[in-house]
Amino acid sequence: MSSHILQAGLRIDTRLFDFVDQELLPGTQINADDFWSGFSNIIHTLTPKNRALLAKRDLLQKQIDDYHLANPSWDAEKYRTFLTEIGYLVPDVAAQPITTEQVEPEIARIAGPQLVVPVSNARFALNAANARWGSLYDALYGTDVLPEEDGAERASGGYNPVRGFKVMAYARQLLDRILPLAHGSHIESTNYAVVQGELIITLNDSSQVKLADPAQFAGYNGQPQSPSALLFKHHDLHFEILIDPQDPIGQADKAGIKDVILESALTTIMDCEDSVAAVDAEDKVQVYRNWLGLMQGTLKEQFEKAGKTVTRSLNADKTYLTPDGQALRLKGRAMMFVRNVGHLMTTPAILDEHGEEVFEGIVDAVITATAALHDLYGEGALKNSTAQSVNIVKPKMHGPEEVAFTGELFSAVEQLLKLPENTLKMGIMDEERRTSVNLQACINVAHARVVFINTGFLDRTGDEIHTSMLAGPVLPKGEIKAQPWIAAYEDRNVDTGLASGFAGKAQIGKGMWPMPDKMALMMEQKLAHPKSGANTAWVPSPTAATLHAMHYHEVEVATLQQQIAQRQMASLDDLLTPPLLGARQLSDDEIQTELDNNAQGILGYVVRWIDQGIGCSKVPDINHVGLMEDRATLRISSQHIANWLHHGICTEEQVKRTFVRMAKIVDEQNRHDAQYQPMSGENIEDNLAFAAALALVLQGKAQPNGYTEPLLHAYRRQYKGLVQ
Repeated sequence: MSSHILQAGLRIDTRLFDFVDQELLPGTQINADDFWSGFSNIIHTLTPKNRALLAKRDLLQKQIDDYHLANPSWDAEKYRTFLTEIGYLVPDVAAQPITTEQVEPEIARIAGPQLVVPVSNARFALNAANARWGSLYDALYGTDVLPEEDGAERASGGYNPVRGFKVMAYARQLLDRILPLAHGSHIESTNYAVVQGELIITLNDSSQVKLADPAQFAGYNGQPQSPSALLFKHHDLHFEILIDPQDPIGQADKAGIKDVILESALTTIMDCEDSVAAVDAEDKVQVYRNWLGLMQGTLKEQFEKAGKTVTRSLNADKTYLTPDGQALRLKGRAMMFVRNVGHLMTTPAILDEHGEEVFEGIVDAVITATAALHDLYGEGALKNSTAQSVNIVKPKMHGPEEVAFTGELFSAVEQLLKLPENTLKMGIMDEERRTSVNLQACINVAHARVVFINTGFLDRTGDEIHTSMLAGPVLPKGEIKAQPWIAAYEDRNVDTGLASGFAGKAQIGKGMWPMPDKMALMMEQKLAHPKSGANTAWVPSPTAATLHAMHYHEVEVATLQQQIAQRQMASLDDLLTPPLLGARQLSDDEIQTELDNNAQGILGYVVRWIDQGIGCSKVPDINHVGLMEDRATLRISSQHIANWLHHGICTEEQVKRTFVRMAKIVDEQNRHDAQYQPMSGENIEDNLAFAAALALVLQGKAQPNGYTEPLLHAYRRQYKGLVQ
């Protein structure tokens, strides 16, 4: 049992209290008594409002369920009128240009990749923060972007010069596209030198050329006649050519180039939410401690790699000489957002005057913003914000009322911390149906804070299925993405952002690439994200960020946004049309295949969540392809089976048999994990991870908005209680 300290009418878990007292507040000039008194006042004032918002979610869902029972035939106009009458769909509002000030350039002006990582994992968090710059050579050599044919295999125990040559050729071709010469090609280059502030490139025939656009040359390191690094700029993104003729790679290059470094993950979201398994004060303190370390610039992590102990810390800034000899400093780290949890969950880390858990989202806002004071006012060299702002992504808000509540929460935190109004910026995740259909109103109520909107297919689809649960059975999961409502959702998000003046002021984001080992496929498909008018998109790894960065060199998003802003807004009726099966009949094989796929994915993710407290992991799918899984993927899969169960597409007994069979497959896929605990066996029903996975489906229809957190938290707490 954890112990508590009574402070300002709150019962605070000792572990959280000690963290705040000994680590969080020192250096902030905030008095501890004032902090807890103000914190208590925020909880007392906002808790009833939070509860009322959740009650309204339940009421609206009940009204929608009743509507579908009374109206089994689809009528788009009637449905839209009904949603307006009950207040689910707010009246049309005019676009109000956002007025957000003090926005980071990485958010407002520069288009590029965005990483999302669980901040509970210090190593992952540091890797993501340091992914601002990435080696193109490493990204190409170590992934399937380059085929392994004609002797170009990825050597497991050493360097393959054939593959290395293909990497060099690919990089030279990229340079020709993003750094063209006045004539000739980088493929012909034999030397790079800085002469009287200009870059001079010598070619095979000893001729010397300049850049087609000399203004792209931004800086260098080393001696002008033999620079070690050359810095360039294209579409507002920097990149480097590293030169070292003595390096093993540089020796094989006629110009001595040993690498090309791309500015990659401009921003990263340090996640306290979907990718994190934090169910009690112990877990929350670990999350907060890592975020504090990032804000102080002191976070370090030691781990074993290749038999050696490695210490990882935040990268320093990068320095250069400009062509005219002035000092130039560039950030060495991604600009870090923090993603708080949504409005739904409570945490036992703090109990109110009635002994009830307080809302976790309120606690996140106070603690993560307080930690950011160390960045805003600290003296450390590793600054995160250059705009004196704290950028907070707020997920799973349902409509403008909930966005307004978040704004009220942020204002209260600013007053507690004596921060200027609108220091706390808001990222609105457009992943709930009531937000999608009312996105303009959501942006309007946050117009002075909003810096970010994005789409998330998985959570959005999970909410679509749950909201329309009684409308009918949905299509197989793989077919849902091809339905008109998805295109309307993705396009309407961009349309609304641009109508609200996001261009040059804020981010419009797109979702995650789910297959970290399929980088060739990513390079084919993810170009669609900048082409959609989005100036950022999520990637699963630093390597993926470096590769995806090339897409932003191919597409000048700012120019494209000007064109997209002229098109007609995507259809609201399409957006409101659920992806139903209709009169189509599925075969027994189609049904079982869908159940197998969903059940295997649910089990593969949940077993690590419950048994190991891992909130995000690469989980092999039923075809053994590694997929990045978090609670969003879990939500769509569990809601999909729950929908089919409700409508009789499958039976409960069939689902249970499928889960038992898939548990054996998941156990086999994890047989090499020393920490893995098998689920299958005679007493499989008693296995907490298996029970949790099955409950997510069998109780899925009753879960609030189809969320998985209530059941996951309950089973994980039970597991932790058993093993402690």
